[in-house]
Amino acid sequence: MKVTDTSDLWWKTAVVYNLDVETYLDWNDDGVGDFEGLAHRIDYLAELGVTCLWLAPFYPSPQKDNGYDITDYYGVDPRYGHLGDVVEVFRTAKDRGIRIIVDLVVNHTSDQHPWFREALKGKDNPYRDYYRWRDTPPKNQKENAFPDTEDGTWFLDEKSGQYYRHSFYRHQPDLNTANPVVRDEIAKIIGFWFQLGVDGFRVDAVPYLLDDDTPDDPYDFLRTVRRYVGRRSGTGMLLGEVNLPHHEQFGFFGAEDGDGLTMQFDFVTNQALYLALAREDARPIATSLQSRPVLASSNQWGNFVRNHDELNLNQLSEEERQFVFEKFAPEESMRLHGRGIRRRLPPLIDSDPRRLAMVYSLIFSLPGAPVLYYGEEIGMGENLDLSGRESVRSPMQWSDQENGGFSSAPKRKLVTAVTEGGFGPEYVNAAQQRHADSSLFTFIRTLVQAYRNSPEIGWGEFALLEQPHDAVLAHSLRTDTGHLVALHNLGSEAHTVPITLERIEPESRVVDLFHDHVLQPDGKGQLEVPLDGYGHRWFRVVRPGDKRLT
Repeated sequence: MKVTDTSDLWWKTAVVYNLDVETYLDWNDDGVGDFEGLAHRIDYLAELGVTCLWLAPFYPSPQKDNGYDITDYYGVDPRYGHLGDVVEVFRTAKDRGIRIIVDLVVNHTSDQHPWFREALKGKDNPYRDYYRWRDTPPKNQKENAFPDTEDGTWFLDEKSGQYYRHSFYRHQPDLNTANPVVRDEIAKIIGFWFQLGVDGFRVDAVPYLLDDDTPDDPYDFLRTVRRYVGRRSGTGMLLGEVNLPHHEQFGFFGAEDGDGLTMQFDFVTNQALYLALAREDARPIATSLQSRPVLASSNQWGNFVRNHDELNLNQLSEEERQFVFEKFAPEESMRLHGRGIRRRLPPLIDSDPRRLAMVYSLIFSLPGAPVLYYGEEIGMGENLDLSGRESVRSPMQWSDQENGGFSSAPKRKLVTAVTEGGFGPEYVNAAQQRHADSSLFTFIRTLVQAYRNSPEIGWGEFALLEQPHDAVLAHSLRTDTGHLVALHNLGSEAHTVPITLERIEPESRVVDLFHDHVLQPDGKGQLEVPLDGYGHRWFRVVRPGDKRLT
């Protein structure tokens, strides 16, 4: 991928916001969110400071898996509008300086997709090899992604007597991405959406996408896709879902060359965050950050608190996972697939505003780009009355009006139920928080601006700072022109934190970015920083003569 200057690497310092059109805003009041409604909320996202909007699948689908079971990669589910509405959202977002990425779901299709319907007609059908088939399933087949729902990954097509593979639900047959014709189809999909104006793709279930493709070089397909993205869009990006240990993720980036995925979500640090919160001990986060490989300059991590699936804890040990379960999901109904929690953050920590602020401050300060899931900015809770992963996919809460301002349709017509109780829209909504100085929305907006004013976070050299408190994470990020320091206390006890700042010039000042405080290190760069229980502080080291605003 040809890069002309650092501005081409916009994802290095992006603020990403993920939403599902069907649950964001219903403009025509039929009970389902739509693109016209989203168009009317682009200014809200711009006000928050979002620079990249990630849209969950909006393609035609039987909706058996939240739209991830696709029947047409080139269309729009008619419930949400049509391509004209999509392009209008793209245009409006671009006018506000917001880039767009969409889901690329090419590990599988719906079993209702025309390709699979053709494949079922017989072994000689030209679409048969679009999918993976066997006469008998392997004896030691890989575990299904939903082991408590699906028995294995191969399902019998009784008409032909052959089995097709499905890494996920049986109604989602796996595409044979080793087939050059399928790869050409994927390239056409990518090219189509680039032509309509997207800036990149969130690539779904990447390890499953590459499985069995090219045993000698399993990442060859990713490199091919990355090169194609570079040809079609010099600034296009690929944000991959790869829930693996850091050393295994490195290959998906393209290792030292960085010619694979552009970005990846850091699932390891995400899971370490919840272990750290449960223990009130920052060391799991520090250990995770130290295990990150050094990336090529064009690559980046995506840091997140929550996403649209269960809070997956599969990278933790069994003992660690059970500890987090007992702390944050004590009831079996709060857990899913034996590995995850189907709750949002605020209810886990009893909506403690100190802990909420500390967590989001931490995520925004870590090296990488922050990724927000809709409703996080106002502290939405989950709806455990909904099944499975749907618990965290309830409609966006815009106001304290009927249905949270999401829709004026009768409740029975809503695409999914609005959360009720203490986290319902009468208590948690965007309208109230946008005008409250002490609200979570206002704090997140402040964080977004601080992040966007701190290129060190996306570009800087990361270092953990030594200090004696297990509950505290202290780290620095520095470039040739900037030096940022952040401290976060995951425990309830206040501390005075001694740190030493290396390589700072004499007479440099240390300016608090959220408060009107200036600290003066001694001649050895040493400071003692007061830190409240669940406290957080960001500092910029200001060199003599530095004219940068702080």
